[in-house]
Amino acid sequence: MKETGKKSWIIPDMYWPEITSVGHYVSHESICVLNTSNKVANINISLFYEDREPIENLKATCNARRTHHIRMDALIDENGQHIPRGVAYASIVASDVDVVVQYTRVDTTQKENALMTTMAF
Repeated sequence: MKETGKKSWIIPDMYWPEITSVGHYVSHESICVLNTSNKVANINISLFYEDREPIENLKATCNARRTHHIRMDALIDENGQHIPRGVAYASIVASDVDVVVQYTRVDTTQKENALMTTMAF
């Protein structure tokens, strides 16, 4: 299979709602990585904010010829802190092999749930 993708991806509009979810399904975001290569992809994620310093060097992997849905609410920084809720941010996703990146947001803060997804740039 031909390798596809690139090593750097940008997601300019990310947001994890501060309001508690309605029902059993939890609001969350995912950075979805597709690795079609024969090598493990080492992923480095940096988060950028309007009013605070970036959170950098969040690590993940995506095995060869696999996909990995990186849940943003599960990521913690080197100090053990989760990403803040209710704050808009952007990200740069870097990989040491070519990958494809898609971003998905699930908002369950009201009964009429919302799903938004887009390809990263």
